[in-house]
Amino acid sequence: MVVLNKIYTRTGDAGETALGSGERVSKAHLRISAYGTVDETNAAIGLVRLHTGESSLEQLDAMLLRIQNELFDLGADLCVPDDGKPLPYEPLRMTMAQCTRLEEEIDALNSDLQPLRSFVLPGGHAAAAFLHLARTVARRAEREMVALKAGDGEHVSPAAITYVNRLSDFLFVASRWVNARSGKGDILWVPGQTRT
Repeated sequence: MVVLNKIYTRTGDAGETALGSGERVSKAHLRISAYGTVDETNAAIGLVRLHTGESSLEQLDAMLLRIQNELFDLGADLCVPDDGKPLPYEPLRMTMAQCTRLEEEIDALNSDLQPLRSFVLPGGHAAAAFLHLARTVARRAEREMVALKAGDGEHVSPAAITYVNRLSDFLFVASRWVNARSGKGDILWVPGQTRT
């Protein structure tokens, strides 16, 4: 259980922070950046949820609440590198079941949508616009996680990378679903519209 009585500790004032394993690293370390961007994704989804309280969107709102909790799981997974050394506790790890659930929800949301014939511009309903913002932040988190995994001695689980990849797909489909549900419709890219 997490207990936070005192928010500032002064232990990070020199530019270092502790991983979940206790190891201290620079706040500029790619691992810190990766789970910081996961946290940023979560905050962007919080903005989405300011606009999904209406009854027509409550199904999506429930999915997003679960995803916000899973993003804390993902942050916890990234915070404790799996270096093969035993820990005095069982670290929280992402599972492929979490990825499969996202896929099922993508398929459910996408089942009633018209096929796309153009790229979509972010906009329409406010929730859809913020879903696109969350999607782009999730893609940045994915890039940082992949870069981290490529580093010497660094580990990122396949389930963690699959989850964040699938999440950005979910957020894209959810934005289209919101626009269809609200009657706003997709805003389509018109290639070269302003060239003349």
